[in-house]
Amino acid sequence: MSLTIDAGDIIAGLAFLLSSYATWQTVSFNKKQKTLVESQEKLNNLLLEKENEDAVREKRADLGASFIKLGSSKYRLKIWNKGSAIARNVKIEFPEGNDVIVDSELNDKFPMESLEKHQSVELIASVHAQTKRKHVVRIIWEDDAQHHNEKLSYPTL
Repeated sequence: MSLTIDAGDIIAGLAFLLSSYATWQTVSFNKKQKTLVESQEKLNNLLLEKENEDAVREKRADLGASFIKLGSSKYRLKIWNKGSAIARNVKIEFPEGNDVIVDSELNDKFPMESLEKHQSVELIASVHAQTKRKHVVRIIWEDDAQHHNEKLSYPTL
């Protein structure tokens, strides 16, 4: 039995090798393409999440409370809105009792119809030697993001 290789066999062998290489390259390229598409989908989802969070943040008010000292013995309880939206129907409560804010101040100013972005309201504080230094203030309000918002603040003298 003699082995004779003619030009057709060589061309067929080279065509087979070239076809195998092209198939391997195509499979490799498709894997890379799939990874790229998955990465793009993840990035798009993250961007959508961020956009949604930004949209919600723009509709939120962020209220807080702190005591400020005026002069040597005068204090005010300051309620402020550092959020991006208007707070409506603002109420404050003292879950552990109120021994520092005059009731007439509370009744005159609260509930507040609205507290604009970067706006604040001050309440006269009656501080004496027996006044506890740390207070709990519950602030309740509505904004464009939620009908009922509630936050506990712990202002100290």
